[in-house]
Amino acid sequence: MTTTEDVPGIVFERLVPWFSEHVEPVESLTAKVIGHGRSNITYRIESGDKAWVLRRPPLSHVLPTAHDMVREHRVISALEGTGIPVPDAIALCEDKEVIGAQFYIMSFVEGMIAADPVAFAAKYPEEARRGVGENLIDTLADLHAVDPAKVRLGDFGKPAGFVARQVKRFAGQIEQHKTKRDFPELPELARRLQNAIPEESGDFSIVHGDYRIDNCVLGDDGKIAAILDWEMSSLGDPLTDVGLIYMYWNDAQSGSVTGVASNSVTGQPGFLSRREALERYATHSGRDLSNIDFYILLAHFKLAVIVEGIYARFLEGGTVGTGFEATGAQAVNLARSGLAVADRSSVAALRG
Repeated sequence: MTTTEDVPGIVFERLVPWFSEHVEPVESLTAKVIGHGRSNITYRIESGDKAWVLRRPPLSHVLPTAHDMVREHRVISALEGTGIPVPDAIALCEDKEVIGAQFYIMSFVEGMIAADPVAFAAKYPEEARRGVGENLIDTLADLHAVDPAKVRLGDFGKPAGFVARQVKRFAGQIEQHKTKRDFPELPELARRLQNAIPEESGDFSIVHGDYRIDNCVLGDDGKIAAILDWEMSSLGDPLTDVGLIYMYWNDAQSGSVTGVASNSVTGQPGFLSRREALERYATHSGRDLSNIDFYILLAHFKLAVIVEGIYARFLEGGTVGTGFEATGAQAVNLARSGLAVADRSSVAALRG
């Protein structure tokens, strides 16, 4: 057996024998970091002409309830055969001695991750883009229509009180992620959300938690070939996913809500507008979106807290890859954009 030089987060001397036993016999493996994720680390693992994907938690600043590889592996496994596009879940390793953390192996799905607007525009002409957006929204509605109990996810979370716990959980992370700078917008967002938590309708579903176009692999036909990055999935209020995708949607008429450019592909000519995306989801799902401002604000708050945590991890030297120096400014932009949404909302409690 031979191994190659280790990369951050991967110890080939221990990974190769585990991989050979649980996935496929190999003499050696190579790995490189792929994707644009700023939380869990994703590697393309190769042996000869074969490729897989390995997912593991970040190298430092890991919160006790975050970055759970078992949950990711479980939900992907459960959704196989439902019609929801996910990679094949191949193997899970809960033994932290292998590479220093839990991890899992899934299939490598060929296609485009639409993070680069130039590459996206070259592959999907204007007349094809509306179909891309429609499929993105329809797939989310389809996910929310899956009965958790029928796919062995009935105990995947505690849906009752989901939104209130989300606000409390992320508000509690503000201190855990705290850096030396002053950041008053985060506690202000938490205060406004706590004052405006909606009454529960009992309409619960599988929630992805970070659903957006660049967390999906697109096929040549513009349809989703695989939904990725399930680390925040649970059972809860499906409108949290809707508020989040609205936040990321870069409307051609009004620009990006967040100031984060990762989803700028949706602002290109031919795409659905934000309003059209909401209307399509409402029609496809039959859900009432009259209180969507709360969920849009919650999306801003959660992402701002997450990005601030990534910035704290970057300052501690616990990140792998490039571009992390910009996350501090991104967190501030997100929080301020969220306050702007709240200030112009028709929901009085969100206005302060």
